[in-house]
Amino acid sequence: MPKIETADSISTIVPVYFDSALIAKFYLNEPGREAIRNLAKNAGIVVTSGIAVAEISAAFHRKFREGAVDRDVFDALHGQFRHDLTNGLWRLIGPTEALLEQVRTFFVRLDRSVFLRSLDALHLITAKAEHFDRIYSNDRHLLSATASIGLEGVNPIPKQSPQPFPRHPEKPTGARKPRRK
Repeated sequence: MPKIETADSISTIVPVYFDSALIAKFYLNEPGREAIRNLAKNAGIVVTSGIAVAEISAAFHRKFREGAVDRDVFDALHGQFRHDLTNGLWRLIGPTEALLEQVRTFFVRLDRSVFLRSLDALHLITAKAEHFDRIYSNDRHLLSATASIGLEGVNPIPKQSPQPFPRHPEKPTGARKPRRK
């Protein structure tokens, strides 16, 4: 007997666009990792620019260079990322000549008050060209530029309350040591 699907049994897959920073955080043990993984899992399809391969590899190398991860973890990160690319976890959109030309013209008309890096602009242009209404990122510069291209910028990482600095009883706040002459 054939299986009959009902409206309740059909799940709607709504692709999302991540910039490279979020994809890197998907792998790195940093605050917000679980929120990013849940968003990616619930979306089913995550789209990004092909430049993400270089940017994420560079992010892993920065963690290795800074000593935040050792060689084994660094190699494991690259291995998992390569596996996920091969198996379609990330849908890459290549930076075509047409997209690069759109980036150029975007910068020509971009207000001088907007700080935007070149690869972040390519993410914005790629998301817009792929008909996304929003882009997910935690990069404040990219997020502040989204309105310039007609996208909604969403930071999926929950804000954490700032932790108060512990006060040392032997050092009253605001007091200064007298200067020695």
